[in-house]
Amino acid sequence: MNTRTKLYARNAQRNFRGGFSLIELLLVLVILATLTAIIAPRFTSRSKQARVTAAKTDISRLELLLDSFEIDTGRLPTSDEGLDALLEEPSNVTNWQGPYLKKNALPKDPWGNEYVYEYPGKNNTSSYDLSSFGPDGKQGGDDDVTNWSEDK
Repeated sequence: MNTRTKLYARNAQRNFRGGFSLIELLLVLVILATLTAIIAPRFTSRSKQARVTAAKTDISRLELLLDSFEIDTGRLPTSDEGLDALLEEPSNVTNWQGPYLKKNALPKDPWGNEYVYEYPGKNNTSSYDLSSFGPDGKQGGDDDVTNWSEDK
């Protein structure tokens, strides 16, 4: 065999050995699927907790804005006026200094629903109730995020 034939034979063997077998590829896919099944639930629970934290932060911010409204006008918005009173001056109010929100829209909760404002509150009887119904979008249940304590 001459040198050229030997080089060609070596290159042919290298090229043939270069790929992965079907079994090797399937094994890698099984390992990746197993790792995903183990890790994914951890991120999902953290994502839910992050949304709850974001809703609590929004409610705290809205409370500060409602406090500013009350300081300026001497009263809180009625349930009928709602949180819109932070954006547009209600008809029967004096010394309104708004809009109290930088953006010209009320924030939505992390699940895409509107925050619920009620004055006078049913839970905060001397003040107002402010809440998000949480991921299920329904009032009641353990997933609601509110500005009152359930320990009453």
